[in-house]
Amino acid sequence: MFVSIREKLVVGITSRALFDLTESHTIFEQEGIVAYQKYQILHENNILEHGPAFSLVKKLLNLHNPQTNEPLVEVILLSRNSADTGLRIFNSIKAYDLNITRAAFTNGESPYRYIAAFGAHLFLSTHHQDVQHALSAHCAAATLLPARSNHHDDGPLKIAFDGDAVLFSDEAEKVFQNEGLDAFKASESKAAKTPLQPGPFQGFLRALHAIQQLFPADTCPMRTALVTARDAPAHERVIHTLRAWNIRTDEALFLGGLDKSEFLKAFDADIFFDDQLRHCNSTQQHVTTAHVPHGIMQQIKD
Repeated sequence: MFVSIREKLVVGITSRALFDLTESHTIFEQEGIVAYQKYQILHENNILEHGPAFSLVKKLLNLHNPQTNEPLVEVILLSRNSADTGLRIFNSIKAYDLNITRAAFTNGESPYRYIAAFGAHLFLSTHHQDVQHALSAHCAAATLLPARSNHHDDGPLKIAFDGDAVLFSDEAEKVFQNEGLDAFKASESKAAKTPLQPGPFQGFLRALHAIQQLFPADTCPMRTALVTARDAPAHERVIHTLRAWNIRTDEALFLGGLDKSEFLKAFDADIFFDDQLRHCNSTQQHVTTAHVPHGIMQQIKD
């Protein structure tokens, strides 16, 4: 009988997102694949340090059904390593007692083609091109930026999202970029009751929301937040969109163009997803940040 992980939230993650492979990756870039392979095998019992998504993954794996105590999240390792060089990754996973048992080692090829086969809701990588491929395959995906904060492993899981081109389509952002702020506000006021089209992360947010419904509100181990540059009157369409989707975020911050960094620090986000690199470069100073290369802003130099 086949087993299934379809009832879980499935997250695909690369080895460089999970662990710090800076030293070995430098050897790969400077000396080539053979030297890299020798180095990884020679050091396969040396446990790797945490990567940018380590704390996030640990908190995701700690989510269990309150009725059955079954894990609610399946984390899949999707790696460009070979099985030989990947042994060091699994040795580190075992040392940290992470419940990650499934993997795809592709020996230099992009692992994104296995995302759909695993049924992943989210793909996290440090490889920009793989992320773009995953987004094109209609999977929520983001490029993890180098972490400049050491986030703690305790407390509830906190995930924050930008709105336009992340949770929502970039239809409103196109108006803003092409016609300006006044036209954007006028357009959003006129369409206030018309839901925005889904963005690449709508499905991931829906999966998180489904997990939250399993817990009493006062004991839920997860919180979500919308952190957007929108303000009134453009806020109304966002609220009606989430209502139409029957999804809620625990917090919604309408910042009207203010720097998001201090707000994300105050929220204590484990990860923040944004489509604009200029925002990501600011927020990564305080929280783990992932760039979503989607929408019109990818055609505009930040």
